Amino acid sequence: MTDHVPAVELAPDEVTLLRFGAVTRNTHRIHYDTAFARSEGLDGPVVMAQLHGCLFHRAAAAFAGEKGRVLSVAWQNRAPAHPGDRLRVTGTVREVDPATGEITLDLVEHREDPGILCCRGHAVVVLV
Repeated sequence: MTDHVPAVELAPDEVTLLRFGAVTRNTHRIHYDTAFARSEGLDGPVVMAQLHGCLFHRAAAAFAGEKGRVLSVAWQNRAPAHPGDRLRVTGTVREVDPATGEITLDLVEHREDPGILCCRGHAVVVLV
């Protein structure tokens, strides 16, 4: 077992955000309407928190492998991400519980340019 979580990357565009919002029933205009997002004090549309969580889950699932399972994922948003930002989730093993086999991963997500921390959190996985 490695101590590092395979990196997961995504650069969501406006269409990705619109589709993700439709699938998750998140119709808040700050995710797709530039003028509205700016009226709310943002630089433009922002990536929704649930999409960050999906990237954390992808990273945990990649670590767990085909036969492993993701038991939980938790994160806190730290800075906004916008359409076109390349997001990169990485992580390391924090601890392994020898009694249960549960592995806790520390995860972070950065915007590639200029390397701003967008989210910090963790996941718990088991390898089967």
